[in-house]
Amino acid sequence: MPTILLFDVDGTLVTSGGVGRRAIEKAFERRHGRSDVVSFSFAGMTDKAIVRNGLLALDKGFAAVAELQAEMDATLAFYLRVLEEEAAAHDGIRVHDGILRVLDLAEACPDVALGLGTGNLREGARIKLSHAGIYHRFSFGGFGDDSIDRPEILAAGARRGAVELGLPLQACRVVVVGDTPKDIAAAQAIGAQCVAVATGMHSLAELEAHAPTLACQTLADPRADAVLFGDS
Repeated sequence: MPTILLFDVDGTLVTSGGVGRRAIEKAFERRHGRSDVVSFSFAGMTDKAIVRNGLLALDKGFAAVAELQAEMDATLAFYLRVLEEEAAAHDGIRVHDGILRVLDLAEACPDVALGLGTGNLREGARIKLSHAGIYHRFSFGGFGDDSIDRPEILAAGARRGAVELGLPLQACRVVVVGDTPKDIAAAQAIGAQCVAVATGMHSLAELEAHAPTLACQTLADPRADAVLFGDS
C-alpha cells in the first residue's frame, strides 16, 4: 500500500547537542530578560507550545489572545535568528543510528513519500537538518507553523504526503516515526501507525507503555522495516 512516512526531528532523526534549548533560552533572555520561564522539558512539545508556555510564565497579563499571539510570533522569529547562530557556532548536530539506511530505502521505493512530522517551525527544521546534511532528503512535511497541536501537524503532513504520491489520503498508509509518548499519541490520534525509537529522552520501556506499533532502540533494528515499508 502506498505509504507516507513522517519523521520527527529532535531525538528521532538527529541529536542537536542542546542547540534548540540554548536558542530558546537565549531568545527569552535577550528579548524578555528571563530564561528560567522555559526551564521545563521540551520533549514532544511544539515550538509554539514551548514559547506560549514561556510567555504565560512571564505573567505579563496579556490583555487579549491577539496580543499573546503577536508576542509569540515575534519571539519565534527572534528564536530562529538565535538558532541559526547557535547551530553555526556549535557543530554538535548528528544523525542517529539507522536513519541514513532507512532514508536510502525509502527513496528507493516509488510508492513511499518521505516527509517530516515535527513541532519545529519549518525554518527551524531546515536549520537543524541542513547542519546534519539531510534536510534535502525530505520534500514535504507537517511543521510547527501549521498548528500548536501535534496531531494537527501530523494531519497536515499526511495530506501533503498524499499530494506527493498523487493519491487520495484514504488510499495511503501513514507511519509516524518519533521518540516521545507525545509522538505516539499524536500518531494514534490521526489513525497512523507509529515506530517509536529510544534515541531521545525516553527509554524503550517508557515508549512501549504507550503501545506504539513498534518500539525499538534505533532504526538500525531490522524489525522497523516491516512497519515502515508495509511488510507487516
